[in-house]
Amino acid sequence: MLTERDRNFFQPKWRRVVLTAVCFAWAAFEWYGQNAFWAIIATGAAVYCYWEYIYKFDQDKGA
Repeated sequence: MLTERDRNFFQPKWRRVVLTAVCFAWAAFEWYGQNAFWAIIATGAAVYCYWEYIYKFDQDKGA
């Protein structure tokens, strides 16, 4: 759940997209390097970022 301060910081869509892209790039780097532990953690962070900041963020505007 995002606080009001977080919601204000991530209001510009470019910030949310950059954060999500960095997490996916980190995950790809770890999978490419065959570091399964960090790859799973980075993939989880990337999926969370996508869910919270891209998919769900726009739906929660009114809340």
